[in-house]
Amino acid sequence: MEFQELFTVVATTIGFISLCKTFINFLRWVWVMFLRPPKNLKEYGSWALITGAADGIGRALAFEMAAKGLNLVLLDRNVSKLEATANEIHERFGERVEIKKIVMDLAKLSGEEIAKAIEEEIKGLDVGVLVNNAGVAYSYGKFFHEVDDLELMDSIKVNMEAATWITWVVLSSMLKKKKGAIVNIGSGSGSSALPSFPLYTNYAASKAYLSMFSRSISLEYKQHGIDIQCQIPMFVSTRLSRTKAYPLFVPTPETYSKASIRWIGYEHQCSPYWGHSVQCLLTHPLPDVVLSAFIFWYSQRIRKRGQLKNLHKKNMAP
Repeated sequence: MEFQELFTVVATTIGFISLCKTFINFLRWVWVMFLRPPKNLKEYGSWALITGAADGIGRALAFEMAAKGLNLVLLDRNVSKLEATANEIHERFGERVEIKKIVMDLAKLSGEEIAKAIEEEIKGLDVGVLVNNAGVAYSYGKFFHEVDDLELMDSIKVNMEAATWITWVVLSSMLKKKKGAIVNIGSGSGSSALPSFPLYTNYAASKAYLSMFSRSISLEYKQHGIDIQCQIPMFVSTRLSRTKAYPLFVPTPETYSKASIRWIGYEHQCSPYWGHSVQCLLTHPLPDVVLSAFIFWYSQRIRKRGQLKNLHKKNMAP
């Protein structure tokens, strides 16, 4: 009887501790997702440099940072969209926000050319925040041997090489003043949350590089007052993802950017949008083989839709 009582007490205690731990983790999640105050980004510097700023997440972040009072260096390859974005920001915020536009196709330049051009463009500007948002993905899911050499090189040059060289340039100026924030926009496809991402192999691998790159240099430069972070969004309704917005799990770029800006300067890796965080929590208990099989099935569906769309375009062509 004494042993049974002791066992009951121990089991109850362990259960209570486990329950408390779960409750504390939940409270912490609520705090960081919804209640934790965002950092004052102007304390890093008066300018923010955003790549891929004419569309999607980059464009939405440009508006959010303008609302925080930051001047903007907007980089994109699309001249008309970049001009339209700058004009809309000026219409909304007036002369309070200075804007410098850089038209650059990151896939067409070498790393050294990108670095030299960026260094010249930001000379004399107090760039306190850098967002490496520009990214390239396949037009739809493809087996690796089907990816043409241009798509292959573009994803490597934009997602990896350009982000690396731009970080290298901006980091130098941040070191001089011993403060700054760098945000690399990764992807759930290249994160530890998913075991694989077939039919988007090169894209996922390039985003995995960004994750490791960010985590490593975050430790190198934290002591110098520079906060480096990799944000891991799941699906966001952008032209790149070709996914419609759905309640809770697939936010618009505007919804995502509001969450994104609240996390800058904190954890070195994060999924800022609460719905994405819940997705990661739900997929975590699943065996890798089950999760991989589902992703492969889903990617094949996207592949078929893309093939049908291409076929329709060919049939409609004169």
